[in-house]
Amino acid sequence: MEEPILNKVAKSPLITLDLEHLKPKGIRTFVDISVWLEEGLVLREKHFRHTLKEVDWNSFSGHHIALGCSTEALIPAWATLLITTYLQPIAKEIVLGSLHDLERHLFQKELATLPLDNFINKPIIIKGCSDPTIPQDAYIQLIQRLQPVVKSLFYGEACSSVPLMKAKKQGE
Repeated sequence: MEEPILNKVAKSPLITLDLEHLKPKGIRTFVDISVWLEEGLVLREKHFRHTLKEVDWNSFSGHHIALGCSTEALIPAWATLLITTYLQPIAKEIVLGSLHDLERHLFQKELATLPLDNFINKPIIIKGCSDPTIPQDAYIQLIQRLQPVVKSLFYGEACSSVPLMKAKKQGE
């Protein structure tokens, strides 16, 4: 009589944590300041203010916004602040920088509120390579959050993980 095949991974106490499941929902949009500049480079205050009043800001409703400039224009600080006053009532989040900067910010906020109760003294596998839009920095932030409370950390898949750390036992 053959013995049944046992799924050792399913029976192990390992907890798999996938950052893809923690990725904040919503549309990410890069708002390019250069479209409101003369020839994409020159900011004249009167023209700039008039142009901003003509924008359909509701088209950004509920979006996560990365606010930046795709040209080499020198943008005074007040210009990004003025744009923010239009976006703030309708956007979910506004970050000065690139879409990558926005994604890092969103993960930082999400990971800062991650409840740790379920991870205390547990072996954790951080699933990797699932979503290329997850910034590498998010994995670093996750480790900083988990390492003080977990028993051990691995990276990859349960069948082929890379050990990252193991908590020292008292007296070691």
